[in-house]
Amino acid sequence: MRVAIVGYGRMGREVETIVLDRGHEVGRIIDPTLDDGGIQAAAVTPVSLEGCDVAIEFSLPDAVAGNVRAYAQAGCAAVIGTTGWSAWLEEVRGRVEAAGCGVVYGSNFSVGAQVFLRLAAKAGALVRELEEYDIAVHEMHHRGKKDSPSGTALSLAEALLASVPRKRSVETARLDRQPREDELHVSSTRGGSVPGTHTVYLDAPADTIEITHRARTRGGFALGAVRAAEWIIGRKGLFTVEQFIAELLTES
Repeated sequence: MRVAIVGYGRMGREVETIVLDRGHEVGRIIDPTLDDGGIQAAAVTPVSLEGCDVAIEFSLPDAVAGNVRAYAQAGCAAVIGTTGWSAWLEEVRGRVEAAGCGVVYGSNFSVGAQVFLRLAAKAGALVRELEEYDIAVHEMHHRGKKDSPSGTALSLAEALLASVPRKRSVETARLDRQPREDELHVSSTRGGSVPGTHTVYLDAPADTIEITHRARTRGGFALGAVRAAEWIIGRKGLFTVEQFIAELLTES
């Protein structure tokens, strides 16, 4: 397949490596800081996407809706790993469905992280009636990360709320008070060069259960995104990363 890489930061460079390692071709590298008139382009347009089968995007939230317009016009499938654009979700859905192209999006394309999310949700379900176990989430990322909490932490919180009905709301701010019984606290730390660490705590007076996913490099995120690109080609509609992952994993 011929891939357009949208956003050529650290993740974009990781994606490029995986694309080539898996025997695919980089058709275009698109980033506002680049434009050599050849393989590099500054903007996502039908022209810059010409000849590409799929785009893999790790860019900025406010760019996603406009980029999807270009994907739709070009008939180019897309993988969107950018987070923070949920306000434009229905607009994006309408464009994708009208164009008949395929787009898969999500907060974390790492297969290991997706396994972690499922394990955490199942662990929550196991203690749902055991009120001595309180539940909390903490995540840590490098100091350059622009969002807090991470999209993965928010997805994790949603999964826990669904599996543990006694937790009814999520609090992501600093707590200068005692948390409510029905509150799931999601805390964040930013510092250093940490690619990403997420931990779920199931804590009781007698013991603590911890479930952690610790990314060593960004390679796992990039590999998952390229696998998603291989999967989305030929499909029509807007899909979540969970739908893609469900076909990779054997679940009971």
